[in-house]
Amino acid sequence: MGLEEWELYPSSYIGSQVIEYRPVSEDSDNDDQNGGMAVSLDAVLPDDLLEKVLSFLPVASIIRSGSVCKRWHEIVHAQRHAWSKMVPQKPWYFMFTCREDGVSGFAYDPSLRKWYGFDFPCIEKSNWSTSSSAGLVCLMDSENRRRILVCNPITKDWKRLLDAPGGKTADYSALAFSVDRSSHHYTVAVARSNQVPSEYYQWEFTIHLYESVSGSWVTPFTGVLLGWRGGDECVICDGVLYYLVYSTGFLVNNNEHRHCLVMYDLTARPNHTSLMSMAIPVPCALTCGRLMNLSEKLVLVGGIGKQDRPGIIKGIGIWELHNKEWREVARMPHKFFQGFGELDDVFASCGSDDLIYIQSYGSPALLTFEINHKSWKWSVKSPVSKRFPLQLFTGFSFEPRLDIAL
Repeated sequence: MGLEEWELYPSSYIGSQVIEYRPVSEDSDNDDQNGGMAVSLDAVLPDDLLEKVLSFLPVASIIRSGSVCKRWHEIVHAQRHAWSKMVPQKPWYFMFTCREDGVSGFAYDPSLRKWYGFDFPCIEKSNWSTSSSAGLVCLMDSENRRRILVCNPITKDWKRLLDAPGGKTADYSALAFSVDRSSHHYTVAVARSNQVPSEYYQWEFTIHLYESVSGSWVTPFTGVLLGWRGGDECVICDGVLYYLVYSTGFLVNNNEHRHCLVMYDLTARPNHTSLMSMAIPVPCALTCGRLMNLSEKLVLVGGIGKQDRPGIIKGIGIWELHNKEWREVARMPHKFFQGFGELDDVFASCGSDDLIYIQSYGSPALLTFEINHKSWKWSVKSPVSKRFPLQLFTGFSFEPRLDIAL
């Protein structure tokens, strides 16, 4: 899996040490030793060119460069708009570690293949719901589902939104988040599913939406699902909310169709529509299904269940939705599948851009898949270690961005 290589990521990059900048003097001793030819490149580069040079670096390197001197610190931290045209960054993966005094973890940078000690802002427990988009991460409190926060993990900026409608708890809740890359306006979707009292096969399904432009919540859809219940998995892709629903066994007996995908158009926002009439069955007997927005393409990652025992997986597959039909992108090679060790039906996956992360809940091993190159690769060995047999590992991905403000 590679050598262990990790370092401390600054807990607050704004407070990084500043070294006073001093241009090279023409009559300095160094000039005398070098025949008067010593020249500081930094002294002759105008700010815009220096910003351009730095914009080609990975985010972690840009942040470190802010400690070189006072001038570089000001360019890195005071001119956030300058980073809007920086080289696209591959998504990082944040892996939780359990501590008695709070939540901490390590972030994996696939560009430099390094782990950084990382203090994630505002998150209090590892079981909070998360969704990320274009440099921002949205979080939902697991004990108070009305409490929603949005943050930029790199700049440490964060804010709490107005409380979401509905109660603090729900039988099932799912969170989706989408950021417009040009305007930086964002949309939060909370999908709730509650069993209708005394009706085992009927489940109320509600969608709540928050728009950063208006700063308020609306509830555009409320309906009842018969024979299907909601879950904790949804995503926004190209203006549509996609949501995985699960059969209660009332209408469906075929194991291959225990899960379906329903869609809701966030632009049209119909008040009355039959979600199940347009539902799309998943491509196989599925476990641990995860939905992802990869460059506005809907991707599904899940365990391929055995026909006779669908809860036990025989492999992991990746599919892309095209014209309401699933196309298989890849299946995890057996040598990687074996690398997770005891892998049954509990694993996590997430991703953005063209990169997918897969992690078993029972191991800190992290596997990546580049969808454009169809290439599988283990990350550098994680600094997180397994301390007891039942220890669980989890995490999520986010795009590192310096230019996105709240």
